[in-house]
Amino acid sequence: MATVTQNMGVRRDPRRWWALGALVASMLTLGFDTTILNVALPTMAGDLGATTGQQQWMADSYVIVFAALMLPAGLLGDRFGRRRMLIVGLGIFLAGSVVGVLADDVNWVIAARTVMGIGAALITPLALSVLPSLFGPDERTKAVGIISAASSLGLPLGPIIGGWLLNHFWWGSVFLVNIPMAALGIAACVFLLPETSDPASPKVDALSTAFTAAGLGALIYAIIEAPSRGWGDPLIVGMLAGAAVLIAALVLRERRMARPMLDMELLAQRGFLFNTLAATLVMFVLSGLLFVLPQYLQAVLGNDALGTGVRLLPMMGGLIVAARAAQPVVARFGSRAVVTAGLVVLAFAAFLGSRTSVDSGYGFTALWLSITGFGFGFSVVPAMDGALGALPRDRAGSGAGLLMTTRQVGAAIGIALLGSLLASTFRDRLDTTGLPARAADTAGDSVVAAHIVAQKTGSADLVASANSAYVHGMGLVLLVCGAAALVTALLAAAFLPNTPVTHAKEKGDETPDMATASADAGQ
Repeated sequence: MATVTQNMGVRRDPRRWWALGALVASMLTLGFDTTILNVALPTMAGDLGATTGQQQWMADSYVIVFAALMLPAGLLGDRFGRRRMLIVGLGIFLAGSVVGVLADDVNWVIAARTVMGIGAALITPLALSVLPSLFGPDERTKAVGIISAASSLGLPLGPIIGGWLLNHFWWGSVFLVNIPMAALGIAACVFLLPETSDPASPKVDALSTAFTAAGLGALIYAIIEAPSRGWGDPLIVGMLAGAAVLIAALVLRERRMARPMLDMELLAQRGFLFNTLAATLVMFVLSGLLFVLPQYLQAVLGNDALGTGVRLLPMMGGLIVAARAAQPVVARFGSRAVVTAGLVVLAFAAFLGSRTSVDSGYGFTALWLSITGFGFGFSVVPAMDGALGALPRDRAGSGAGLLMTTRQVGAAIGIALLGSLLASTFRDRLDTTGLPARAADTAGDSVVAAHIVAQKTGSADLVASANSAYVHGMGLVLLVCGAAALVTALLAAAFLPNTPVTHAKEKGDETPDMATASADAGQ
């Protein structure tokens, strides 16, 4: 009776739906901020003279900080108040957006994205963790579903909003759009959200957080800078060695702690390990593709920013439709079959896309993008649900944190590794014969830079060579994606347990964790 009375009291609070609306606005902002920058990168490369490596840093600085700070951010909310830390996160995100609006230099844009990553790391886990204080179990599922839909909707909205803004305003407008949304979220948190906390949660371990951020940062730096410096360069070798030492130190420290932030013992659970591997691989491929595709659509095919955003919709649409349809399919055939099939479809789409030529046109691209989206959707959501379903009930929270962190790491490495493969291939195949040394070096920075040099020198041959070199590099990226997806599909078929994912219905209290995974599926 006490539970019923409490739930009825929660339902009578008329402010809860207004508060949910503000949280939806915050998650929607994070959702489209995930993809909005990708459409802006070609424009920013032209206006700021950003090399491919600098474009990788603009994308990866956000993801690295997001991955490194997500777990400690959630613990900070538990210990010091979820509403308080959510307001802090929104404030930091707003401040980073302001820096991005005012930036006139590549390094300032990277700094802005880093600050925004800190804010996003606080917002993502805390926006969902406050829901139990607003809604009873019967309404909570609906509320979490609404937030999940907002996160998913943000993915296709990002390219379209970004493209429209870039067609009408300067590139800083992609940061400006965040400011009113973040301000609305702050106001709603101040006036509508109750404060909740869990003082018994594990303490934030500053040293483990530092190991995570420094190790991941060193690894990504080495991967991004290697194409220009060479893999044998002392700095690159030193960074790789430092990353290995820092990550090893993190693992050793976390294994010795009584209540670790990163519960490494969970990786001993076969279902959790291989489902997490599949979900992380999907993020690796998705992030890499969203980095290389806009430059192909804009620079090679000649679309404007809005046209580029619209032309990414087949992949986003396939992802959302398949993600929504995945659960009933899993209930019928089991998670192993669906995850494996999704990864095979993803591999097929990537191999098909690798056949793209300069003359292929958008029709062929739309075909393999649609198939790619279906492969993503039918692999990532069942894999995430399967990972959480494999956990003991008392480890669901730490397992969800580890899953989200590894997926963000996969995204960061995807942008770094696939972007670096593209950059080195493009520079090696670009024909700069007859150009002055400085112009030739600038043209090798990116396909956008090559087009700008070609316009200034009137060289049609350079345009043709740049387009050909970029498409060849994109083809190699897609081959790597396809091979990685195929290997992961084989591992899934061999090692994943084939249990239908019905635990979300059977365990009502775990629904928020499951929905958190679904909401984060596209991020």
